[in-house]
Amino acid sequence: MDSSTLLFLAFIVYSVAFMIFVIGITGKKLNREDSEAKSEKWGKAGIIFSIIGFLCHAAFFFTRWAEAGHIPTSNMFEFMTFLAMMVMLAFIIVYFIYRSQVLGVFALPVGIIIIAYASVFPKEVQPLIPALQSYWLKIHVTTAAAGEAFFAVGFAAGLMYLIRTINFNTKDPAGKKERFGVEITMFFLVTIVAFVVTIFSFNAAGYNAKFALPATEGSAIQQTAEYVLPPIVMPKDSQVIEMKPFIGMTEPLFESPSWFKGSGAARKLNTVIWSLIGGIILYAVLRLIARKPLSAAISPLMKGIDPEDIDEISYRAIAIGYPIFTLGALIFAMIWAAEAWGRFWGWDPKEVWALITWLYYAAYLHFRLSRGWQGKKSAWLAVIGFIVVMFTLIGVNLVIAGLHSYAGV
Repeated sequence: MDSSTLLFLAFIVYSVAFMIFVIGITGKKLNREDSEAKSEKWGKAGIIFSIIGFLCHAAFFFTRWAEAGHIPTSNMFEFMTFLAMMVMLAFIIVYFIYRSQVLGVFALPVGIIIIAYASVFPKEVQPLIPALQSYWLKIHVTTAAAGEAFFAVGFAAGLMYLIRTINFNTKDPAGKKERFGVEITMFFLVTIVAFVVTIFSFNAAGYNAKFALPATEGSAIQQTAEYVLPPIVMPKDSQVIEMKPFIGMTEPLFESPSWFKGSGAARKLNTVIWSLIGGIILYAVLRLIARKPLSAAISPLMKGIDPEDIDEISYRAIAIGYPIFTLGALIFAMIWAAEAWGRFWGWDPKEVWALITWLYYAAYLHFRLSRGWQGKKSAWLAVIGFIVVMFTLIGVNLVIAGLHSYAGV
């Protein structure tokens, strides 16, 4: 069995586990004498399927390692699939500590979405570039991803806490702000799903567009930019080589701004625009189906859950992840940077955002332990923190040019 089949199998099993947890939680709400016992059975089945999915995922990882001849964390597809595996491992560990079924309803979709997101990137095995040919690749990337995985579980629990405790019926300004913030978070998650669906849809339809980029000084090779999404934005001063019409659009609507620079900057801006369009459409459809804000539609699942337990899960997950992230993303990264580039620190965008992430979670732990920020304050910090993590992983790799841009190839 090849690695891609194992990853697809893990994706399916995770999805089944998620549905089992949903059934277990919704069944618990039934006013029947045996509903509690049946809910526990569904919860056991959910964690069993989660473990089976993780084993399939681990088999994918090691099979891919054998195929590539090096640890498969050298590009966006490999790293994001590894991060998803770490998220699932972190969820399984936290589940066995707290035995919280509802955590599966929120943590499993995070891993599933990350796998789906990873699948839009090229899956071909690629040789390691010289900068990555070091044993520090194994140490730095695996520990950094493990720390981020526990942050993901903390995010899931924090979002659970907010949905559980926010009053969706109040009309006071503070309540409206809370509901708006949670709904923006839901929109953020929906937009990621829409991005994946959009990429897969246009790939399946065979859409493509190609542009000739302006000549660069000292280069005799004509460079091109290829799009898999209809080009709303085209590269600055480029020429259309090929472009399939889409809903009457036969040419791009405008050029990328001259100040928007970096590798494939126009194509990335085009992708962001399409992601937002897809996110708005998908969110609108889900709102029409639910006939209420998505967070309010999910809220009934949380009744009967002790908010203090969820708050504790979020804090413990982040407390576990922080020292692991410190080792992987900062200490091991600086040692590797010193070996590879002759300096511990160079203000590369990825280095800067890793430091920002580390400082953010340091502030979280400080406010939690020294200032007594528990409950909603702690939950909001956990939710915002993981958005910072995702920008560090996605935004920096794909939008900001730097020494780590190879990860977006």
